[in-house]
Amino acid sequence: MHENSTDLRVIRTKESIQDALVDLIEEKGFEAITVKDITTRAKINRGTFYAHYQDKFDLMTKCEEEIMHEMTRIAKQNFPRLIEVLESNLPTQAPNPIAISTLEYINKNSKFMKAMLGPKGHLTFQSRLKDFLWKTIFTDGPNSFIQEEKLLVPGQYLASYIASAHIGVIQKWLENGMKESPYEMAHILSTMTVNGLVYAAGLKSK
Repeated sequence: MHENSTDLRVIRTKESIQDALVDLIEEKGFEAITVKDITTRAKINRGTFYAHYQDKFDLMTKCEEEIMHEMTRIAKQNFPRLIEVLESNLPTQAPNPIAISTLEYINKNSKFMKAMLGPKGHLTFQSRLKDFLWKTIFTDGPNSFIQEEKLLVPGQYLASYIASAHIGVIQKWLENGMKESPYEMAHILSTMTVNGLVYAAGLKSK
């Protein structure tokens, strides 16, 4: 029981630290934040912070890793459903199941994602997000969405196009207060990109 109480306290402490980080990013930007700013906002002492993180960069890295781990899990979990959609007779604009679930996750963590993807966020997060999208699209083995040997354009440019376009749309969605549901946004993304993308990726002839 004592161990569970300790674990819960650690979880709450980390949540307070991460919440403080998000608030401070929105207020003054990541580069200007100090550990003292974080500990003051989270109402903890410096020793407590350093018990979990080396510095603000380590905190940011761990936050990013947590997000990427969860988004990777979502992609893998929904990959079979994506294959079903691609192999079905549904319209080509049918929302991508991975996109729907990923947008649901972003919606659930909107405050953090908005701060990270906003103008005051940490630029490495966008790079890691692009890398995640690259791996989701061009993974090796059976979970590969697009086979590189079928591409009609260089893979690095196709992946960069997909990642940049999707991140840009997600940023605008977050800025606008997420008026559309994750399903509606997934449908918007499909409508805007899938016809050209599917042909360029060699998944469908003219």
